[in-house]
Amino acid sequence: QVQLVESGGGLVQPGGSLRLSCAASESIFRFKAMGWYRQAPGKERELVAGFTSGGSTNYADSVKGRFTISVDNAKTVSLRMNVLKPEDTAVYYCKGTWYSYEYWGQGTQVTVSS
Repeated sequence: QVQLVESGGGLVQPGGSLRLSCAASESIFRFKAMGWYRQAPGKERELVAGFTSGGSTNYADSVKGRFTISVDNAKTVSLRMNVLKPEDTAVYYCKGTWYSYEYWGQGTQVTVSS
């Protein structure tokens, strides 16, 4: 059973930074794709940033230039978030596509507020 565990969320002031981590039970390089999603109260879950095994990376327009997704090691993917805004407040989820299956982490809360 593939497991994904997020960490690093918290409360931060507008303009601040956070780094989220996603620890996988399997090597990141065996996933077809990995990504970070978020869901704010009353809104649908949306893709924030992701990459495929083919090497393509994409970001939501709302986070381009502020967020960076990266592979820290063979089992950890991180999301560096800079210049955070109140509208970035949401539960952030890590998702991995393993063959034809999709696996989600439990989510980590990010709150941007003064």
